Amino acid sequence: MTSPEERTRLGHLLGPHGVQGAVKVYVLGDPGQFRGLPRVFVEGRGWLRVVKADPLAPGVALSLAGISTREAAEELRGLPVYAADAELPPPEDGVYYYHELRGLQLLDEAGSVLGEVTDVQEAGRQDLLVVRHPEGESFVPLQAPYVLVDLNPKRRPASLTLRADAPEGLLGDAGGDAADGTATNDTAKDDA
Repeated sequence: MTSPEERTRLGHLLGPHGVQGAVKVYVLGDPGQFRGLPRVFVEGRGWLRVVKADPLAPGVALSLAGISTREAAEELRGLPVYAADAELPPPEDGVYYYHELRGLQLLDEAGSVLGEVTDVQEAGRQDLLVVRHPEGESFVPLQAPYVLVDLNPKRRPASLTLRADAPEGLLGDAGGDAADGTATNDTAKDDA
């Protein structure tokens, strides 16, 4: 049995797909995450064996053991769905699971620790790192060219580096409101 810290949220269930119990999934990130998963954790229901996962643009239609009617699939509507981190398929180069980034240090280019990534949030076109630092907590856009993912020998994330040309105030060091936990850049304010 995996603890909540060893699970990654893949999305949430939208409702029935067809009449035999398949359920549509709103996927956070790449639908390929479902490829080959033996089971998923559905909040409030526990671990359910994946019978089949079919691509369904833009998400996935899951057939789950024990869910065989449209009515049973309807009861799952809105529930978050997770996977065990150890069971996720290896992502392609340059793609990282959120759980791989949580707990990593954010460094400056000289290697000094600026803070720690406590979470990653999907916010439309940008994934946002939630960084705890001495002045509080801030959102830092991950895809921006000023955040580099430092890799270990297995080519997986080891730390993150904030480049020197990053905008001032991302971590509250230029009069931003990061010390009280609010966003210090317009991208973070759009977080859905």
